[in-house]
Amino acid sequence: MITRVAVFTLACLALAGCDALPGLDQARPQPLATATPLPPPDPQTQMAPLEIRIAALIEEQREKIDPTAKKLAFDPELQRIARERAQDMAAKNYLAHAAPNGDTSASLLMAEDDKFQGLLGENLAAQHYRKESGVDVAQFAQRFLETWLDSPPHRDNFSFAKYDRTGVGAAVNGDTVYVAQLFATDMGLPPIKDGGPPAAVTPYDSPGAAQSDSANAQPPAPVRLRGAQ
Repeated sequence: MITRVAVFTLACLALAGCDALPGLDQARPQPLATATPLPPPDPQTQMAPLEIRIAALIEEQREKIDPTAKKLAFDPELQRIARERAQDMAAKNYLAHAAPNGDTSASLLMAEDDKFQGLLGENLAAQHYRKESGVDVAQFAQRFLETWLDSPPHRDNFSFAKYDRTGVGAAVNGDTVYVAQLFATDMGLPPIKDGGPPAAVTPYDSPGAAQSDSANAQPPAPVRLRGAQ
């Protein structure tokens, strides 16, 4: 398996009583009730909508950058791993491609599918929020997008045309929202046979470098039984 890791607002209307008409009680202005502002939604409830919005924005950008780029389909396995990564970062307050215990998206994927032969990319980001403001899904998704657009490695990663699957994970803890988005595609490598060695995890500086290396790789030597000619 080849893995690419990018480090990387009430209007008040008052009516005055008219005392020019005899026989009528003077109308007294009554204080208008002021509405108590509703508190923002619990940020935990905003994580799933945030994941969906980020995925939509990334898809739009891929098409703008390269109209020939493949469409990204939600992959349940990648979605589960992306959420696990985001939740782990939120729980342990870090932002890195490797967890304190050494787990990475690649190792988690290999644990579930040791026959995966392809390219795996990951973009990470984090944003602070204020409790009184909460997490505005549209604003936060746009900020995450802009963060990755402003970073050439992250931009190159999510815009790699051959990616065809994705998964987005978002999690919140304290005053910070953490996001991980994974991308994957098969690279046309020979399938791993049952009983054979697991795929190797090789890091690359860019998806293009991984693609080039895969294209130039020599086919594996045939496996021969001892004593066979």
